[in-house]
Amino acid sequence: MPDRDNQAKGYDLVVAGGGAAGFFGAITFAELSPGARVLVLEKSREVLGKVRISGGGRCNVTHACFDPRELSQFYPRGSKPLIGPFHRWGPSDTVEWFEGRGVPLKTESDGRMFPQSDSSQSIIDCLLGAAEEARVEVRRSCGVKTVEKDGDGSFVIRTSSDEVIRSKQLLLTLGGTRNRIGADLAEQFGHRVQTAAPSLFTFKIADPRIDGLQGLAVKDAEVSIVGTKLCARGPVLVTHWGLSGPGILKVSAWGARTLLEQDYRFEVKVNWTGSMGYEEVVSHFSSLRGETRRKIINDACFGMPSRLWKRLVEGVLGSAEVTWPHLTKDHARELARQLVDGRFEVHGKSMNKDEFVTCGGVDLRDVNFKTMESRIEPGLYFAGEVLDIDGVTGGFNFQAAWTTSRIAGEAMASNWP
Repeated sequence: MPDRDNQAKGYDLVVAGGGAAGFFGAITFAELSPGARVLVLEKSREVLGKVRISGGGRCNVTHACFDPRELSQFYPRGSKPLIGPFHRWGPSDTVEWFEGRGVPLKTESDGRMFPQSDSSQSIIDCLLGAAEEARVEVRRSCGVKTVEKDGDGSFVIRTSSDEVIRSKQLLLTLGGTRNRIGADLAEQFGHRVQTAAPSLFTFKIADPRIDGLQGLAVKDAEVSIVGTKLCARGPVLVTHWGLSGPGILKVSAWGARTLLEQDYRFEVKVNWTGSMGYEEVVSHFSSLRGETRRKIINDACFGMPSRLWKRLVEGVLGSAEVTWPHLTKDHARELARQLVDGRFEVHGKSMNKDEFVTCGGVDLRDVNFKTMESRIEPGLYFAGEVLDIDGVTGGFNFQAAWTTSRIAGEAMASNWP
């Protein structure tokens, strides 16, 4: 190190990454360690960028699932290691923390929790205010370039502006490892890193059955990947690119690595009715033959959106004039198959602005989940998406960030001064 490194400014904690986990960890440490010197480094001009755009600009803060074991089941990667941490800091603690700082939350019908203001700015202002009150120093447009360990056990950090900083402890919250800096630093200290892969994405599909139906939503559908055991249930949305919505995003999360291996070329099966079986649907059609003389195309069944129902009926019957008494057995079987076993060819993925979660990151076996400290390098801590943890859509990824950073902040505070 150059001589000037000996005069490097010293801190008790440096946090690399100015996102949700970084701020929450810094605030926790600072509030529990009055007088400590805390610095957050963020390479972008804006801190808390993902908080701003998440949930369509509303910020899906957490999810109203308060049982730790049940909550852990929403994480394709990290479910078992998170059970203990969720007992220590779960959604109820997150709600209490924000509401105690003047940001009341509300629960929507699907369990997602948002600020009552319906604005992510409320969450950003809360975190920025708490950081300022706790005297956390924040530097924007200042990333981490290199990190080394000095002979006295402190971390020597060179920033993107070539400033050298010393810190007794270092918290890495650099987001998904696709940006590599977090992965590179972890590997430098001997950590294993799982390769990054998109975890939440929509399916690109070109098919006449859904073409032109953008914006249409089916409230409850079952989605499965043909040839695998991957299956999920939830709302499905038709988009300009193909299919999206919670049902699709759930199966993409659980199948992140499998679908990557298939180069995002696979067949997806959709049961538009949600839970009904083939024979049950055929039987329902049979009963309608003797009950009504309405035109089939105008008589949507099973809560199906009328536009999708019409598209499927036209594809099977080829006519809008057929009434229920004139539905042939062959047509009834084919329409039932389209409803419960619709097959679509997927040719790629599409990631929207709020579908930015990746799987992959620091191997969880190398981290002590009681403290979030490295098992390899003392004084080095991890929180948030830099870890090989990811949840399905619905506020679960933010909750993992709050939980892991809270535990890291508490552990680091216990080592100060």
